[in-house]
Amino acid sequence: MELRTLRYFVAVAEELHFGRAAARLHMSQPPLSRAIKALETETGALLFERSPAGVALTPVGTVLLDEAHALLDHADRLRVRVATAAENAVLTVGLMGDCRDPGVRRLAHAYRERHPGVEVHIRETDLTDPTCGLHAGAVDVALTRAPFDGTGLVVTELQADPVGALLRADDPLAGRASLRLADLADRRWFRLPEGTDRTWQSYWHGGEVREGPVVRTVQECRQAVVWNGTVGMTLAGHAPVEGLVVVPVDDMPPSRVVLAWRDGDGNPLLRSFAQVAAEAYG
Repeated sequence: MELRTLRYFVAVAEELHFGRAAARLHMSQPPLSRAIKALETETGALLFERSPAGVALTPVGTVLLDEAHALLDHADRLRVRVATAAENAVLTVGLMGDCRDPGVRRLAHAYRERHPGVEVHIRETDLTDPTCGLHAGAVDVALTRAPFDGTGLVVTELQADPVGALLRADDPLAGRASLRLADLADRRWFRLPEGTDRTWQSYWHGGEVREGPVVRTVQECRQAVVWNGTVGMTLAGHAPVEGLVVVPVDDMPPSRVVLAWRDGDGNPLLRSFAQVAAEAYG
């Protein structure tokens, strides 16, 4: 059995749907179906019960899934050990600046324990580049927030966080239990510079064209509110500085923590990093 075919099988087994598995693997459905058929021929047994509603694992498929997970995990560890022995085990990770996510600390601790020989370089970026230098080739993997232009990237979600409006404590809306975007329609917002990823810019501007001071960092967002009384979106869980409050905005979709890397990148450290990240946030 080829490791690639086993990865195909695991995707179908976890999604229990060929279409979703194909999308996850960034391939079309027909070659995926053929690969699973060939694997069933090789094993001499059906791995999935197929129906119009989707697929379900057979008893044989359940056994193979357990073994495939163990085998693929061992293969990933082997590739990392070989890279470490070859003294080229360096992974450059892009992080959004002012990152307070406790998941980052859990990930750093877990990855250091699992791969002590890997040297991790951190590159922090400001709010103008949600891919943290990934499109430019400055990093191997980005631990960042969506949405953004994912062309040519593999993007996997780790966590979703609620978003709220950042206001001065003396703002007329500061005492509200929650807000809607319409409540902020006539206000000046802090906004991202022209040329920033359009999808990212639209999200943080609440889907509208806004007027107000241009910001590039989280600290500049806060200062724009403190000095100008402007408003804008921030994570609901962020404890603001004195004099500022965060009020939940009910019709803002959550901000998604994601891991992203270039599609087709063969760096042996990437898959292991993605697995540890999923565990750290899971």
